[in-house]
Amino acid sequence: MQCFRSGERSQVKVDYEPVPERLFDRFTYTKIILGGRCLSSQAGPNAGGDEDQLEDGFSELESPHSDETESDSGDEAKELSGPELSEDEDSALNSVGKVADIELSEDEVGSDDEVKESRKRTISPLAQLIIRSPAHSVKDAIDMWVEEGNTVNEDVVLEVMTKLRRLKFYRKALQFAEWLETKNAITLRDRDYAARVDLIAKVHGIDAAESYLKRIPPPMQNEVLYRTLLANSVYINNVKKSEQLFNLMRDKGFPLTAFSCNQLLLLYKRHDKKKLADVLLMMEKENVKPTLFTYKTLIDAKGQTRDYEGMEQVVENMKSEGILPDLHVQSIIARYYVSGKSTEKAEAILKEMEGESLKANRAACKELLPIYASLGKIDDVNRVWKLCEPSPRIEECIAVIEAWGKLGQIKHAEEVFDKMAKRGAKLPQRFYTSLLKVYAAHKQLAKGKDLVKRMSDDGCFIGPLTWDAIVKLYVQSGEVEKADSVLHKAVQQSRLKPLYSSYMTIMEKYSEKGDIHSAEKIFDRVRQAGYSGKRLLYQRLLHAYLKAKTPAYGIRERLKADNVFPDRTMAHLLSQVDWFKKSMVSELLE
Repeated sequence: MQCFRSGERSQVKVDYEPVPERLFDRFTYTKIILGGRCLSSQAGPNAGGDEDQLEDGFSELESPHSDETESDSGDEAKELSGPELSEDEDSALNSVGKVADIELSEDEVGSDDEVKESRKRTISPLAQLIIRSPAHSVKDAIDMWVEEGNTVNEDVVLEVMTKLRRLKFYRKALQFAEWLETKNAITLRDRDYAARVDLIAKVHGIDAAESYLKRIPPPMQNEVLYRTLLANSVYINNVKKSEQLFNLMRDKGFPLTAFSCNQLLLLYKRHDKKKLADVLLMMEKENVKPTLFTYKTLIDAKGQTRDYEGMEQVVENMKSEGILPDLHVQSIIARYYVSGKSTEKAEAILKEMEGESLKANRAACKELLPIYASLGKIDDVNRVWKLCEPSPRIEECIAVIEAWGKLGQIKHAEEVFDKMAKRGAKLPQRFYTSLLKVYAAHKQLAKGKDLVKRMSDDGCFIGPLTWDAIVKLYVQSGEVEKADSVLHKAVQQSRLKPLYSSYMTIMEKYSEKGDIHSAEKIFDRVRQAGYSGKRLLYQRLLHAYLKAKTPAYGIRERLKADNVFPDRTMAHLLSQVDWFKKSMVSELLE
C-alpha cells in the first residue's frame, strides 16, 4: 500500500502506485471528472491569482445559509467557525435515516398566529420541555416527564432529536442522548450512536467524540460512526486528523464510500488542490461513483482557481453522467462568471435558473436577487422582488436586503427589514445581521450601533455571526482597534468561538498599518481558538512585517514547527522580509 506525499505533511493511503505524469495525457477517469486540465498540476490559464488567497474563506459552495446556532439558553453552540459540515448541511447522519421535518419552515412566513399555531401542532411536548428547561436541569425535567406517565420510544426519540438538531440546540440534544443511554430507554442502534458522536464533536470537540467512539460496543463501531467523526474533522479544517481518520477507516476494512471521498475532496479543495486528482483516481479504482456533491466540490475548486473553461467541462461531464445541476450549483457557476467578468455567461445561467416561469420556480428567487445585484441590474432585482413581496419568505428578504445593499439602495433594504419586523413574529438572527452587513459595507456606523441595540431589545442573542458583522462595521469605519476590543470582550463574556473571518478582518487591517504587535496578538488569539488555517495567517503576519519594514526573526522556524510549507506567494514574502535583515547589517557596517 503506497502513500501520496507532500513534503512532510500527513498522507492518505491509496491502493495504487503514485500516478505518473503521462497518465494525465490519456482519457482517464480523472480527466472525465475534472475536465481537460487536471487540478493536480496547475490552475489553468485563466487563473488570475494565487489559490491561497481563497484558502481559508468561504467559497461559493461553502457560504453558510443557516442561522446562528443556538445552545442551552438561547446561545449558539460551539461550532460556528467553518464551512458547512457535509453534503446535507449536517453530519453523516443523513445516511442512517434522515427524517424530514414537518414543521412550517422559517422560509414560509405567514401571520404570527399562523406560525404559532403551526409550531404548536408540530413540536412534540418532550421537545418543547427540553427546549424550555434550563441547561442544568434537562435530565431532571425528562425524568419528571416520564414519571407523569409519558413514554419515550424510538419514534419519540427520532422526532425530538430531529427537532433539537434542526433548531441547533446541540448541547441539549446531547444531554437527551446521554439520558437515553443512562436510562436504557431504548435499544441503541448505529444511528443513535452516530448521533451521539456527532453531538459530542459539536459540543466538546473531535478528541472527546473519538474517545466516546472507542467506548461504543465493537459490533456497533461501523463505517457510519467513523465517517461522522471524519465529517466533523473536515468541518473544522483539521487536515492531519482527517487524514488519520480516513486511513484508520481503510485499515479497519470499511468499504470506501462516496461520502468519505467527498469529505476528502472538500478538505483538499481548501488545503491542497494537488491531491484532488489522487482522491478521484482512488474512487475510480474502487468503483465509487461521483455524486452531485462530488461535482459541486470540483466546480467550486475550478472556480476558485479561475479556470472557467475547466469549470464548464466539469459541468458537461456531470450532465453526461445524468446528474443535472441544481439551483445551488447554478448559483455557484453564475457567481464565478460574475467575478470573472463573464457577464453574458452569467446572465445565461440566471435565465436557466428562472426557467419558463419564475412564479413556478420561486425557489430560485433567493439565489437570483444577490447575483443580479452583483451585475448591477437594479431592474431585475425589482422584478424578482415584486414576485416575492406580497408573501415574502425569510430567505428572500435576507437575499433582497443583501441585493439592495450591493446596489447602494440602503433605504430599500431598511424598508424590507421594517416591513418584516412589523409582522410581530420573532425574526431569526441572520435577518438582523443581513442589514448590519449593509451598514458595515457603507460605513453607516451610527445606524449599525442602533441596530445592534435593537437586536438586544428584541431578545435576539448576539453571537459569532453578529460579532463578525460588528467587527466589519467598525473596521470599515476605520476603527480597527474598537473592532478588536469589541470582539475580545465578546469572547471573554461567553464560551463561544468567533468566526475565523472576524480575526482575519482585524488582522488584515493591522497588517496594512504595519502594526506588528497587534498582528502578533491576533495571530496568537487565532491559534488559541484552535483554527488551522495557518498559511493565510502567516501571510497576514508577514505582510505586517513587510509594511513595517522590519525583519521577521525566527519566522522560518515557526513555519517549520507548524508544518507550514511556503508556496510561491509565501516564499516571495519571506524573501522580501529577509531583505530587511541584509539592509540592517549593511547599515551597521557603513
